[in-house]
Amino acid sequence: MSEVDPGDDVLSHASRLLEIVNASWMTQATRVAAELGLPDLIAEGRCTADDLAEATHTHAPSLHRLLRALVTLDICRESADGTFELTPMGELLRTDADGTVRSWTIYWGREVWPEWAHLLDSVTTGRSARELVSGSAHFDPLRDDPARAAVFNSAMAENTRLATRSIVTGYDFSATSRIVDVGGGYGELLAAVLTANPGVEGVLFDLPHAIEKAGPYLEKCGVADRSTLLSGNFFEELPADADAYMLKHVLHDWDDEHSHDILTTCRRAMAGSSKLLVIERLVPEVMEPSPEHRLLARADLHMLVAHAALERTELQFRELLGSAGFTISSVTPLAMGNSLIEAVATEAAGR
Repeated sequence: MSEVDPGDDVLSHASRLLEIVNASWMTQATRVAAELGLPDLIAEGRCTADDLAEATHTHAPSLHRLLRALVTLDICRESADGTFELTPMGELLRTDADGTVRSWTIYWGREVWPEWAHLLDSVTTGRSARELVSGSAHFDPLRDDPARAAVFNSAMAENTRLATRSIVTGYDFSATSRIVDVGGGYGELLAAVLTANPGVEGVLFDLPHAIEKAGPYLEKCGVADRSTLLSGNFFEELPADADAYMLKHVLHDWDDEHSHDILTTCRRAMAGSSKLLVIERLVPEVMEPSPEHRLLARADLHMLVAHAALERTELQFRELLGSAGFTISSVTPLAMGNSLIEAVATEAAGR
């Protein structure tokens, strides 16, 4: 019996599907490049595979194969003389590059990687793969592993840095005298807000592993004199009577019950005129096969795998905020798929 020749449409769809299925190699190739520090070394002038192998204590022929793979990803270019140079995108894997995503690349490819292997378990049970794999939920592993905490906090700072310009230009902070950045990490966003608004004072509130590293960064940004650093638990208590409470990518880490508790803590701390600023991705009601929606789907599944949590639609945020005594006053689209939701206490909105 002769084999049936698949049609052009089948081959086209199969090729596209297999590219998706096999895409994990790209994650690991870029993660290894970042972890070995190849972009930094290439920028310093070590441009041959032999030189790079000597500097990284790796096997030269194997490293050469990795470098050529990175060429296909537009991370670097290969010359006929056997040297390599970074592309503009490859520059973003350097440690100190403007817009660097080096820590995120390492975090995603090393720390999160084993958890994604258990996506089926999360889909089956609704529990986080992190809990299923390690027995530790949410951010507990960071408390017990300083190295992992450092990579995580640096990765979060990188992601925040990419969004800060649209946040500080997309929302008017000038009428705010005191703002609390709840779960603000190293202070990347707070520093940007204070830099753009010299009349504003800020409070950075997070767990100790983040707060202890935030001081030098705020000092470097020239806003330490207008910043107060506080460590604590946002399920229990927050600094009282600030003009604004900012939650950037906090609620998506928690299910509705825990998110309600966080919002209730914010509500207790707020004065009557205070505003709540929630910066999150908003998932559309109907998904489409587009790059923007793929970003949202990836983020949503990551919340499931890591925290048994979710990215939410605008309607879901309205219901969640309403359950904690808030009314949404505005929704402002931002860069990187984010939106800024401004909310006020329901009784304040009614006055």
